[in-house]
Amino acid sequence: MAYFLCAILAVTVLALGLHIWSMRRAARQIVRELSEKLSEDTNTLISLSTSDREIRRLAAALNRELRTLRAQRLRYRQGDQELKDAVTNASHDLRTPLTAICGYLELLEREPMGDDARRYLDCIGERAQAMKQLTEELFRYSVALSTGSELVLEEVDLNAALEQAAAGFYAALTARGIQPAIHMPQARVIRSLDRAALSRILSNLFSNALKYSDGDLDVTLTAAGSIAFSNAAKDLDPVQVGRLFDRFFSLEAARNSTGLGLAIARTLAERMGGAVTAEHRQGRLTVTLSFP
Repeated sequence: MAYFLCAILAVTVLALGLHIWSMRRAARQIVRELSEKLSEDTNTLISLSTSDREIRRLAAALNRELRTLRAQRLRYRQGDQELKDAVTNASHDLRTPLTAICGYLELLEREPMGDDARRYLDCIGERAQAMKQLTEELFRYSVALSTGSELVLEEVDLNAALEQAAAGFYAALTARGIQPAIHMPQARVIRSLDRAALSRILSNLFSNALKYSDGDLDVTLTAAGSIAFSNAAKDLDPVQVGRLFDRFFSLEAARNSTGLGLAIARTLAERMGGAVTAEHRQGRLTVTLSFP
């Protein structure tokens, strides 16, 4: 009798062990497939080989959530594309009349007028230029986000590109009392990049330094392919720095900014396999562009 009970107990333990092993295998399969479904753009759902009712109920619940997530993702993509198209079309449609307005304002400035009229005309001109700048930045941002605008990658000398960008901003920087210090290695740093996109990124980073610098600018290119723009910016805090890459975010100190410059820089850099980051430490803002 004792042997019979031991045999029954052994069979029971073995059955429970097999059941637990089967459930553990099914759980691992769910984890693996869920990770794959979330990372891949696919319409397939989680499928299991186990017959355990509770595990299959869990898989069915996860599949329902996957369907909901995919529907929401599709709506987001459609809405995001519609927004990009609307921004592109609006900015394109505004460019022509704004160019005409600026042209007529230049002609009007040549006409004789009183001091009050001249002051009003200057205000109109400033607002028209700000609107024109915003329109151009909106157009560039929509182009940067568009996957249809393919980048042309070629070997680019980062040393030469940085020198060219610094020369283009030298007059504007010195006019604000900023004497830029440029540091580069003697060896050429070559990367496979889109030349026009890199020029836009560097231009936006120099423009950002021009807005936020308290009077200095250190630009350092390393052999590892990173370019750090560092300047004193005591009016900034870590919270504001964390939002510098948000679309349309700009500080009151930079009220002439569209708030798109750094967003464009980051988008273009990421499309070329790079990154743009920012940090604020001990009163200094450092924006780093890296192409590893």
